[in-house]
Amino acid sequence: MLTDVNDILKKNQLSVTDSRKSILDLFIHSNGALAHADIEKQTGEKFDRVTVYRTLQVFMEKGIIHTIPTSDNSIRYALCKDDCTGGHHHDNHVHFICKICGLTSCLDSVTVPEVRLPVGFRPLEKQMIVTGICEGCQ
Repeated sequence: MLTDVNDILKKNQLSVTDSRKSILDLFIHSNGALAHADIEKQTGEKFDRVTVYRTLQVFMEKGIIHTIPTSDNSIRYALCKDDCTGGHHHDNHVHFICKICGLTSCLDSVTVPEVRLPVGFRPLEKQMIVTGICEGCQ
């Protein structure tokens, strides 16, 4: 997985801006998924809410990050692996949410099991959320 901010932006044919560099750096150095509010808080007063939102949208479109729905209907964002591309995410892994600290993690080694649908149904996306207590809270 690429870890240099400038390389990731250039590979995805994105302009290297301060907001993109700062937000992407947060994802690279994060222990788990981030909420929009987390990103706003950690980037300080440098970027407004709209800049953060647009940056997240562009990163999702380019396959740099993917979304993780939560039980409270909010969304968290996590860094994708190298094989994700614009409009086609390969995040067929389980997401874990700690009930104590709220840490949301991609469990890359645990894949979502195959779901057999009835005839006439076609899956577009699979997501699996597991809640529990993380290693740090035990």
